[in-house]
Amino acid sequence: MKNLLVHLEPSPSVDAVLVCARLVALRFGSYLEGYHARPGQPEIIAAGADGFVAAAPELVTGFEREARERARRMRAAFEAFCARHGIPFEESGAPQQGPRAGWRTEEAAGHGALGSYGRIFDLVIVGRPLPDSPTPSMAALESALFEAGRPVLVAPPRPPATLGEQVVVAWNGSTESARSVAFAMPFLLSARGVHVLTVEGGMVPGPEGSALARTLERHGVPVTSVHAPRGERNVGATILEETARLGGDLLVKGAYTQSRLRQMIFGGATSHILAHAEVPVLTAN
Repeated sequence: MKNLLVHLEPSPSVDAVLVCARLVALRFGSYLEGYHARPGQPEIIAAGADGFVAAAPELVTGFEREARERARRMRAAFEAFCARHGIPFEESGAPQQGPRAGWRTEEAAGHGALGSYGRIFDLVIVGRPLPDSPTPSMAALESALFEAGRPVLVAPPRPPATLGEQVVVAWNGSTESARSVAFAMPFLLSARGVHVLTVEGGMVPGPEGSALARTLERHGVPVTSVHAPRGERNVGATILEETARLGGDLLVKGAYTQSRLRQMIFGGATSHILAHAEVPVLTAN
């Protein structure tokens, strides 16, 4: 986890995203690159009185001004955060020990550029979407998750005090869970405790949680296996409640074992967790 891409957009969660990035960087001595995608200039047109179509430069200018101001604010917030915590900006050709930082503003149409650029990083950090705010963006999260081919760390709305001391692995036997565990190995190997959690009724055909725990033990991971009854709760709620009970400060969870469309219509553990998690979530698809 030496290279972290930190997606920043004006939102109530920006402080939590920055804190999560710093906690990961402190653990692994990482390079953090703050990233903001500035929307490109839209093609705005207006119909003239005589039927001709004319450009509307005043609207374009206003849009461009707002986009530049948002990018400026995000860069200023990132630089101020790094300065407060003594994280220097990386100078070309001058290797440094410990966390260091860089910045990139990219002009892009939509959030697809985040997923594309994220392919060269070890971890992409985004904010958890909120029900009462347009940002953090679900489109940005899904771009990172489905286009980068890298693990995604979803920051909760409030900054955590710790990250990766007690890790809960929500295991359901799926390919997505296996991939998330593989990506999370640096966290699992450095954690004080790891809990492999399975939930009643939440498994798909695949190895049991106890088998995963034995595999992790061979790596020297301090791991326990926990099976939780579901009762009247759904699987996602059970995972979050058990994570809190176990003292987890990082949840590792495979994304979308069911299709996204099915989860949107019928609900699912991933959708519930992305809507309600109060701890950082490391996920992959």
